[in-house]
Amino acid sequence: MARLTMGIIMNGVTGRMGTNQHLARSIMAIREQGGVPLGDGDAIWPEPILVGRSADKLAALAGRFGLARWSTDLEACLADPAPQIYFDAQVTSARAEPVRRAIQARKHIYAEKPLADDLDTSLELAGLAAEAGLKNGVVQDKLFLPGLRKLKRLVDGGFFGRILSVRGEFGYWVFEGGWQPAQRPSWNYRKEDGGGIILDMFPHWRYVLDNLFGQVRRVVCLGVTHIPRRVDERNVQYAATAEDAAYAVFELDGGVVAHFNSSWCVRVYRDELLSIQVDGTEGSAVAGLWTCRAQHRAGTPRAVWDPDRPPAAAYREQWQDVPDNQPFDNAFKAQWELFLRHVAGGAPFPWSFLEGAKGVQLAEAAMRSWREGRWIDVSDLRL
Repeated sequence: MARLTMGIIMNGVTGRMGTNQHLARSIMAIREQGGVPLGDGDAIWPEPILVGRSADKLAALAGRFGLARWSTDLEACLADPAPQIYFDAQVTSARAEPVRRAIQARKHIYAEKPLADDLDTSLELAGLAAEAGLKNGVVQDKLFLPGLRKLKRLVDGGFFGRILSVRGEFGYWVFEGGWQPAQRPSWNYRKEDGGGIILDMFPHWRYVLDNLFGQVRRVVCLGVTHIPRRVDERNVQYAATAEDAAYAVFELDGGVVAHFNSSWCVRVYRDELLSIQVDGTEGSAVAGLWTCRAQHRAGTPRAVWDPDRPPAAAYREQWQDVPDNQPFDNAFKAQWELFLRHVAGGAPFPWSFLEGAKGVQLAEAAMRSWREGRWIDVSDLRL
């Protein structure tokens, strides 16, 4: 078996997401399994180079995983012809300029979402990468979650008939800090630092809706800052200038209506932190990150409104589990493997920079809707 070594400059992996999902559970997990198999006995062997601002953090992370290479000098890493890929998991506000430099250095690029703070920059990066002939991709991990893959199986199998509506509930209570430490970094709640739940979550909702149910055509949205003051990592109180909740309705191709509530100010009373219910003429399903339950029209109970006595039916018990039918790998790792195969000359990778730009487009349209108090059309994007 031949080993195809593929060097990857990994910028921003000292953060929680970069360390856990991209380094530990994706790249290191791929190495532990012997690489990404190519189907002919050969395998891609990812060789990460950790990049960031803190030498101490990088050295500790490299030591933890037994990696030889780390650097605080991104320019030197980009000038090295050995690594073929640049990966960026920094905060959104810091992403665009390193991606431009990686394009100039002729590296293939894989990036966390959102690709940039605004649509114009996102389209610029997509155009530059396309003109340079570089392979590019944006993380769209929720498409690879077990619950949503089961949901897509139902869609592809025609289970729903004509899909009528999609209802998403996402979020949890993020502590304000002080009396209990917040579970998310303070920059998430400062607009000037790129924070806000709309830019964070609406790119996710865009690719979920587009890939499972139909292209988003317009949106109406209300954003809210429910908690106006929070306490940061230094135990200093600060003003929360970014929205911590958003309530949106999307109209999709075919007249499908999708309604998503996204909030860091909600206490969870559902099976998982994300719940998506799909209702169609032939059946309905509810999917989370891991599970999916369905109810066909033939098994739908006759519900009758009666406020004078408790319900006779245990409604949740009348839904059936959608079986796994296959093993499910870590969602981030699954997409990494597809991108590495793509760089090696394999199948096309559909989640390009342009797809990432669509997510930023929806976030901008939602924020404009909030400002102007009206529906905003979402047009097709082309380079």
